[in-house]
Amino acid sequence: MASKEPSTDKSIWGRNSGWKYSVATRYILFLLLALLFYISLASKLLPERYDIQVNTKSEKNIVAPVQIEDSKATLQAQEQKAEAVQPVYSYIPLRSDVLVSQILDRIEQLNQDADVSTQEKIGIYRVEIPQRAERFVRNYLSANSTNEAYSPELLEEMRQAIEEQTYQIPEETFIKIPRLNLEDIPQMKSTARDIVSRLILNEMVDAQTGRARVPEMVSTSNLDDRTAREVVQELARLAITPNKFLDEVATKEAKVAAREEADPVYIKQGDILVAKGQLITPELYELLGKNGLLKDDINYWPELGVLLLSVLLSLGILTFIRQSEPGKFKYNNSQLLMLVLVYVITLIPMHLTAFLQSDSQMYVGYLAPVAIGAILVTLLLETSLAYFSVIIFSIMASVILNVQGELFDFKFGLFAAVTSCVAIFSIHRASQRSTMLKGGIMASLFGALIVFIMLLLNNDTWTTSETLYSIGFAIAGGLLTAILVIGLMPFFEVTFGILSALKLVELSNPNHPLLRKLLTETPGTYHHSVMVGNLSEAAAEAIGANGLLCRVGSYYHDIGKTKRPIYFIENQNNMENPHDSIEPKLSKSIIVAHARDGVEMLKEYKLPKPIRDIAEQHHGTTFLHYFYHKAVRQAEEQGIEPDFTEDDFRYPGPKAQSKESAIVGIADSVEAAVRSLRKPTVEQVESMIEKIIKGRLDDHQFNDCDLTMKELDIIAKTLKETVMGIFHSRIEYPEDVKRPKPSAPNGDISTASETSATSEEQRRSV
Repeated sequence: MASKEPSTDKSIWGRNSGWKYSVATRYILFLLLALLFYISLASKLLPERYDIQVNTKSEKNIVAPVQIEDSKATLQAQEQKAEAVQPVYSYIPLRSDVLVSQILDRIEQLNQDADVSTQEKIGIYRVEIPQRAERFVRNYLSANSTNEAYSPELLEEMRQAIEEQTYQIPEETFIKIPRLNLEDIPQMKSTARDIVSRLILNEMVDAQTGRARVPEMVSTSNLDDRTAREVVQELARLAITPNKFLDEVATKEAKVAAREEADPVYIKQGDILVAKGQLITPELYELLGKNGLLKDDINYWPELGVLLLSVLLSLGILTFIRQSEPGKFKYNNSQLLMLVLVYVITLIPMHLTAFLQSDSQMYVGYLAPVAIGAILVTLLLETSLAYFSVIIFSIMASVILNVQGELFDFKFGLFAAVTSCVAIFSIHRASQRSTMLKGGIMASLFGALIVFIMLLLNNDTWTTSETLYSIGFAIAGGLLTAILVIGLMPFFEVTFGILSALKLVELSNPNHPLLRKLLTETPGTYHHSVMVGNLSEAAAEAIGANGLLCRVGSYYHDIGKTKRPIYFIENQNNMENPHDSIEPKLSKSIIVAHARDGVEMLKEYKLPKPIRDIAEQHHGTTFLHYFYHKAVRQAEEQGIEPDFTEDDFRYPGPKAQSKESAIVGIADSVEAAVRSLRKPTVEQVESMIEKIIKGRLDDHQFNDCDLTMKELDIIAKTLKETVMGIFHSRIEYPEDVKRPKPSAPNGDISTASETSATSEEQRRSV
């Protein structure tokens, strides 16, 4: 995770240095971010509008911005579907076998009546038999008029069809009926009912179909009498009527259903609606207007929707950052500007990839390096913000890479989410440049996997070639992501002075020119810096600060001592202390100069500002007790009034501005103090650490950083445990301790109490 400088809301323009902490600038940056989202979304969600009129020729090709419905073509398809619907017929059996049985019963009854002459019987049959048939149908229709299964239109169609196909019994049949043998009538009745029952089981639109089969069926019956066969034949023909009728209502309903089932005809996204030079007909003009492509018919609702979505995304990022550390804003404006730039860098490749896409080559969208933003945010800012940014990038990818005509394409959103999350997980503890390549490779593999999974879920649409292309582009997109991140990281580190974890690890390399200089020219200071690095890293990580920054900053915090190494006691081997022969004021100037000299050297070698800040601030404005008291003592010996004050024997500062600078300062004093003890005990170490921290706290050295009392307690405890581990063999535990007698300074170090209250240089210079 990159190092961050503290920032707080002071006023509308901020009280810290310049634009970096200006509240107004901060919100301008978030407005720019919302504008970036609007431009990216509007280009995909808002169609281009044209200034054209009816009966004029189009000056350019007008393409469908999204998939839109062709209403005219859809209507034609619906009509074709409806016309293809066959008429619906309903089967309604009339039970005509009952009718023929009733007629034969009447014949049997009337033929037995001797009081009625043959001519009268013929006349009765001529009138009564057709009436019975007509009445039978009328009664059936009346009985079913309330039946919901049969519509009035269907019953009327049935009446008309039966009436039109009414069978006319020949005149000679009426003459033959009175001559029937009474003994044959029961058999005639059975035969007639059997024939009619069998024939009405067949669906017939035309009754003639069934009537044509009657003679054959009568001839194969058991009737022997010719007259009986002829009468049965005619009566069966009369009883047989059509039983399958055209249902107009059902037919209309079927046509309506067919229209509804007809698939809409769409004009695909990117298809030409109007070709260049084509005449704009009223129908085309109406189609363009209906889809918001005319300047005269501007619909502001889509613009409002895109604007609100853009603002919502920007506010989401703002709210997330605010809630990350309640009570203050986590990032300064330089870091926010860098975040905006990361979003720009992520969205531009998406748009370039979308330009290469087509409806037939959707898989090209998988080439987009969608994980680049998540990786950069992880390396330059922090992991939690990167995971939140994945949500934003997924939404943007589902819109920008969408070629299906819908608002969002789930496939590309899911692809962006999976590859970005995998990349973050792979590089969130990055310590080498090669880790970025690993993140790209993991994004490639999991991107290809999620693409293959989505293709399997759509097993009815994918082909072998499409699968290979999709997986290939997904792998290429992940590798492209790694290449871009590796190329962009130095740009961000140099331009914004960002100390990423990768940069910090590089700076900790002992082969760095400054560290080589420190080792060869001031080996004592080098060893001291390494020990301070171990202590400060442990303390920083214990309170959630940047431990890696503390360790690397500790390596460089005393680099200024290389200009005058012999004036610092850790570099004085078998030689006199030069401070014994110079004025205290000059000693003070030499001692405090190492912080300023270190900053100048670090600037010369272009080390990042957080490292320079640690070198400049690790002493703050602490007081050089020893040299002040030495100067006072000399003035007293000379009998003159001191022409200096305590402020003249303080470091120039500034005080620690960050937790990391304060921690390095504490660890610096603790390490020197512990090393000055000949036989340290656990009690001495613990007491010494507490006195050092309390001394700095009472001296107001922590006023400009964010350290709390609770964090100082944790730092003290962690330093004690770390010191025990580092100096384990030298520290005596309580049961082994023999109380030493108090002794005066030996010319090399102060007493234990003085050691805990003075700074490192004061002790080393005695």
